[in-house]
Amino acid sequence: MCPTTMSSASSKKPKLAGGNADAVPSTHEYELLQQQRRKLPIWPARKKIISEIQHLECAIVIGETGSGKTTQIPQFLYEGNVHRGKIIACTQPRRVAAITMAQRVAAERGVHVGEIVGHTVRFDDSTSNQTRLKYMTDGMLLREAILDPLMKEYSIIILDEAHERTVHTDVLFGVVKSAQQLRKAKNMLPLKIVVMSATMDVDHFSNYFNSAPVLYLEGRQHPVNVMYTQDNQSDYIFTTMVTVFQIHKEAPLGQDILVFLTGQEEIESCVKSIRSIALDLPSNCPPVLCVPLYAALPHSQQMKAFKPTPPGVRKIILSTNIAETSVTISGIKFVIDPGMVKAKWYDAVGKLDLLKVQHISKAQACQRSGRAGRESAGTCYRLYTEAEFEGFNNMTIPELQRCNLANVTLQLLAMGIKDPENFDFMDKPASNHLSTAIEQLRLLGAVTTDSSDSLALTLAGRGMVAFPLDPCLSKTLLAAKELECLEEILTIVSLLSVDSIVFNPSTKRDESIAARAKFTSPDGDHLTMLAIYRAYKGIHGNKQQWCYENFVNSQNMTTVMDIRRQLRDICLHQGMTMKSCGHNYNNVRKCLSTGFFMNAAELQNDGKYITLSTRRPVSIHPSSVLFKSKPSYIIYNDLVQTSNCYMRNVSCVDPEWLYEIAPEYFRKKKHVK
Repeated sequence: MCPTTMSSASSKKPKLAGGNADAVPSTHEYELLQQQRRKLPIWPARKKIISEIQHLECAIVIGETGSGKTTQIPQFLYEGNVHRGKIIACTQPRRVAAITMAQRVAAERGVHVGEIVGHTVRFDDSTSNQTRLKYMTDGMLLREAILDPLMKEYSIIILDEAHERTVHTDVLFGVVKSAQQLRKAKNMLPLKIVVMSATMDVDHFSNYFNSAPVLYLEGRQHPVNVMYTQDNQSDYIFTTMVTVFQIHKEAPLGQDILVFLTGQEEIESCVKSIRSIALDLPSNCPPVLCVPLYAALPHSQQMKAFKPTPPGVRKIILSTNIAETSVTISGIKFVIDPGMVKAKWYDAVGKLDLLKVQHISKAQACQRSGRAGRESAGTCYRLYTEAEFEGFNNMTIPELQRCNLANVTLQLLAMGIKDPENFDFMDKPASNHLSTAIEQLRLLGAVTTDSSDSLALTLAGRGMVAFPLDPCLSKTLLAAKELECLEEILTIVSLLSVDSIVFNPSTKRDESIAARAKFTSPDGDHLTMLAIYRAYKGIHGNKQQWCYENFVNSQNMTTVMDIRRQLRDICLHQGMTMKSCGHNYNNVRKCLSTGFFMNAAELQNDGKYITLSTRRPVSIHPSSVLFKSKPSYIIYNDLVQTSNCYMRNVSCVDPEWLYEIAPEYFRKKKHVK
């Protein structure tokens, strides 16, 4: 069933009953859910789990994918009154997992989301004063810790999918450990910490949490037949497509397919190809329902992956690694794993964020294969050889060791941690990453050194912490108040918080460029995006049709509107006045320079650009409206390294603005005249 001969390696993977309905279940549905709960592998250990955690400060819980730990352990602790009337938090690395877990547990308890069970993710809080089981992204709990470092609302914090080692999860390890120690010293209600995963370096985690005992949950339930290729695959996309359609032709209906790919662009391209190929299949082949799943999709679009497959159709889900953990997608019998992931790496010397497509870890491979055995026996097709698999890293390299730490450092300072370099990290990041982050925050005016020679937040820094944004974007919003262009900057920041709002299909590239020419600003991409947003907002008819005609991503535009509303509320709460600059767009570009002056580039005599901060040769990205222009000075939002180092989201600026905004910085650089 694969384009090359496959060899097999069987392993069992258990089931976690899934679901995602917002409505309260009927009596019959509720009884079925209770029956499913009692059939979960974790159910027989209910009393033991309650008893163990009742008497422990910290516990490490290892349970097979699908054992039921994510949905059941919080309920067990609630039902056993281990929470003592306080909130039980269960963190997830991704918003889709937090939302779907809350929906499932709410259904199991026969309540609406937002009552006893709720979720909190970025720009979406579905909780109330009644909520005691709270599923949330790790980033949201970290933001709460800024306001309350003792985490007084919580009696139990469950850090789920700990093996993923996201930057927020890693920081949370230290934050909750500190909160636990402080509460103990103050004779407050103890804070219990539960760290959960299907796979992790158990000794490393246990040692970090003061030799915490490890609780192993039995519960292998459904076998997964793992198939490897016998030869290396040079084109994993092609191999994926062939494997999808061979499965589709041979497997009976009712057995859906989950494919792991590296990102939105790759997924959308494959969705289009699969839909096109499906049109030419023989009449005896059933139709396919091809569904994308990635973080930038609006919630309503993400939920399509979890809806029951219509009769007579096979569902094929193309997902990034957000489908690796916790979430259950009913009907999945086949997983196709090319063994690749897109990971972010930060070059502290070159101050460059890189997105690299690289091999997954063995832990990730095990998580992916487990998706095929959630509800019954399944098959995972690994599109790499067993020898290649043996060469993968055992565990994923912590994100904390490969990302820009400016936002993390800002959050630590906001929690009163004055020496981030000596924070109790489980795995300490490189010292130059931390020093670079501190220097960046200092240049943005967010931190200073107090009388005791410790780092401290400035007034501007405290204002920046209020926004769930990169510090450069937060600084831009604060500057908009003084430059009286908050309405425009609020829109631009919201537009920058999603993936591209436009698309250029290869078959209609000229047509798409022509359609959007009327929005193009000679001053750059930011004002072009603003013009598109204003035109979209001004449509009183069919917005989707307008987006289709103008090659604008309607889903991302809907997300932009939601983000803007949330950021506007934060601005008003901060006492910021909503003012527009009218047509004085110089103020908008100057405001952007305030946040991104470190991302400035200068045109050289040979017609090429170099960055002012590192003197790195760079080019304007071909997608930019300034691609064929040669302005003397520009600022950009990010650099992307492919064959060249490209600047994305570019605007023209006046060099005098840069010097005015950061005279010491540019006096030191001596490049802006």
